[in-house]
Amino acid sequence: MNTPSRAEFLAKTKHYLVPPGEGVFTVHTASDKRENLQRKLFGPDAVKDKRVRELWEKSLETTLPQAKCVIFGIASDAGGGIQRGANWGPLFLRETLINSKDDLRAYDVGDVRVIPHLLHDKYLNDETIKKCRQALYGSEGIALPVSPLSIAYDFAKSFHEQFPAKSMFMIGGDHSVSYPIVRAYLEAKKAQGKKVALVHFDAHTDLLEERLGIDICFGTWTSQVIPFLESPKHLVQIGIRASGKERMHWENKFHHTQIWAKEVFDRGANAVADDIVAQLKKLDVEEIYISFDIDVLDQEYAGATGTPEPGGLSPHEPMLIMQTLFENFKIGGADMVEIAPQVKSSAVKQIEPETTLMVAASLSTFLIQAMGSK
Repeated sequence: MNTPSRAEFLAKTKHYLVPPGEGVFTVHTASDKRENLQRKLFGPDAVKDKRVRELWEKSLETTLPQAKCVIFGIASDAGGGIQRGANWGPLFLRETLINSKDDLRAYDVGDVRVIPHLLHDKYLNDETIKKCRQALYGSEGIALPVSPLSIAYDFAKSFHEQFPAKSMFMIGGDHSVSYPIVRAYLEAKKAQGKKVALVHFDAHTDLLEERLGIDICFGTWTSQVIPFLESPKHLVQIGIRASGKERMHWENKFHHTQIWAKEVFDRGANAVADDIVAQLKKLDVEEIYISFDIDVLDQEYAGATGTPEPGGLSPHEPMLIMQTLFENFKIGGADMVEIAPQVKSSAVKQIEPETTLMVAASLSTFLIQAMGSK
């Protein structure tokens, strides 16, 4: 199959995406944060004169080709199902990142267009798809997907075809949004002949094969991407502590590696990291994708999330593990998901969402800088 031209890729991107911060379909809610972000990205006059989209489209042509790493948002929580609110994660985390004044060495490519009630096109009938195409693209006849996961997959697939050496840092969204991005990454690396692994930080396994009849959602996405790995041994899950099954159930069923939170506490993050490196080197892994669910952290550090869990890791432990991984492998892709800035558990005493956002920004900055440096 021929790779689309750069002009075709850009035309499709302008259909699929909106400028950074515009991923949530809203008029007034959090408009101050969106405008503040866009002032810093495009300048105060761009917001005042309503030239944000014009300047963003121009940057796709001029800045995107030069970037080593891109930031990309999927403001969707339709795959969550317990506590909604992760759709605000991309906007709020971006603002925290840009206010941190760290040199991120990354280009913000924008947000997926999101119809907030949709998940994946395979769950829609033809009539609904036609109506949604009219709403998103102004034409029923345009042959493009309409659901956030379907759009994200096609965009990410095209992105890796156009820019095989670039890395992508995706901000979610509930954890279902990792499925299309990780799948596209794994398929791209397989086509390049590279051996890769998926390292998944989470309080939960996300290994259900379906949830209430839906096979792609926050609780199933990991089981759905396993077939795209070279083998299940190329999946490592870290920080698990909330599961209806014991560890051996999951490892025996899927034949991958799990490291529960208690093991990190008992053995120490450095020892755990060294074991992961040894395991992946035996598999000749060259590159890794890191998927980071903020609820892997204890609710003391990350209470602004849909499913906060006690007994979790501190930010220091995953940082140590990721630093060791970076010393030994290229980090080719990563995501940060399940930040729900407007959600707060009654059990959380910290100032939220500020605590969660600052911690997530620190971890995200490390990942973005790591991807931009190799």
